[in-house]
Amino acid sequence: MQVTVIYYETVSLELLHDVIDLEVSDEGKVIIPVQYKQGKSIISVYKGELNIINKVGERMPDSMQHAV
Repeated sequence: MQVTVIYYETVSLELLHDVIDLEVSDEGKVIIPVQYKQGKSIISVYKGELNIINKVGERMPDSMQHAV
């Protein structure tokens, strides 16, 4: 099943995402391999490919962009 995984790397506070194919258990839950989880704090997993327009911290308010 294709999923979008939202996560932080343990060395950064930047919110990241991957679109990956994962196997599904008999109970219908995706199985995230241990190797993929290493070095990540997974925030959420969504079915399918998300078109992420903006994530936390990517945009500064206009008032901040013009500050000296």
